[in-house]
Amino acid sequence: MDTFTQFANQSQGRDRIFRATQYACAFVKYLLRNKSARKELLKKLQTLESNMSSGRKLFRLGNTVSSIQAARRTMQLSDPVLRLCLTVANLNRALYFICDNVLWARTVGLVRDLDKERWSFNASRLYFLSLVMSLTRDAYVIAQIMVQKARDRQYQQKVHQHLNEQQDVACVIIPELDAFLFLLYESLKTHPQVVLDTLKNVCDLFIPMDRLGIYQTNAGVVGFCGLVSSLLGILSLLKPGLRIKP
Repeated sequence: MDTFTQFANQSQGRDRIFRATQYACAFVKYLLRNKSARKELLKKLQTLESNMSSGRKLFRLGNTVSSIQAARRTMQLSDPVLRLCLTVANLNRALYFICDNVLWARTVGLVRDLDKERWSFNASRLYFLSLVMSLTRDAYVIAQIMVQKARDRQYQQKVHQHLNEQQDVACVIIPELDAFLFLLYESLKTHPQVVLDTLKNVCDLFIPMDRLGIYQTNAGVVGFCGLVSSLLGILSLLKPGLRIKP
């Protein structure tokens, strides 16, 4: 209970809870869309989803400054690939939050003469670019881990034994693929934080891709991916050891 209380007191924690609720409502709405007897429930879910979205925009008012500070920190990284990926990701995230704040101001009536569709499209594009750079970082980290693992003598003995024991047709025809998948599994099973971050970013990627028309799915897929991503985000906040660094 103390852990949950501490988590809920964090702005990120509250945002994750609101986000999970928002996308859970969207997912359930999609599942019940053809149920005529559930019209009243659908209206309540729509209202709750809208309220969660508005609440999240309020929580994110200060995130632009946080993202800029994060970009300043990542510019000091010694690894050039990580420095590029994380700095660009944080800068795009900062610009995304600016668009998000402007849209919030438009919603509450502080700004009136505003092309809402254009600002929403730009926000989705910046969010998409941020996620692409984050996934590039994840791929780079995974590649580094795999290279280090492949040089390990104990692993070399283990993979040789694995290939000799496997007599499947796929392993005989494509031994390189089996060796690669085995290396990937052995590399990532000791780095759950990398797996968690990669899965979260992949799930998040479907949201702006759908809005930008890059890969259109439906409200159910978007809701499910948003819910899974939110739950993974909550897990990483509750368990700091599952948070990827840097």
